[in-house]
Amino acid sequence: MRSLLKLSLLLLIGQVFSGCYNFKGISIPPDINTFYVDNFTLTSAEAPIDLNQRFTEELRRKIRQETKLTNDNESPDITFTGTVVNFRINFVAPDENNTTSLNRLEITIKVNYINEKNEDDNYTKNYSDFEDYDSNADFQSLQEGLIDVIVDDILERVFNDAFTDW
Repeated sequence: MRSLLKLSLLLLIGQVFSGCYNFKGISIPPDINTFYVDNFTLTSAEAPIDLNQRFTEELRRKIRQETKLTNDNESPDITFTGTVVNFRINFVAPDENNTTSLNRLEITIKVNYINEKNEDDNYTKNYSDFEDYDSNADFQSLQEGLIDVIVDDILERVFNDAFTDW
């Protein structure tokens, strides 16, 4: 009798939430089934020439792996476009010798989110993140790792803004 009650409660909860699916905090309306990530552009002259393509591919991968949405280049329900607008190294943490002990790599990516099913959800937003590193270190040897961390952080925020109702 007790297991029958638990099963009934589970089925009731399933019916209540059948209007949208939820996976890892993701909330996507049932009429959203497809996505498209257009190739991001690169306007920052200092950025590696493949940073825009790298971000594009990582966003596509994240959506494919973490949602039930399918890629549709022709008539997607939601579309992401954007631009890498900033790739800059700043000097931080000055010391007493008028030098700096830390440098900061900052990346900014402008993202346009277009929802064909609900235009009220559309937005354009800049996402920035940074990582600090020792100013005495060789930036070229650290660059890929720093970019990986920053891109992952920005991707997570873009994904959360698009697919969660927090």
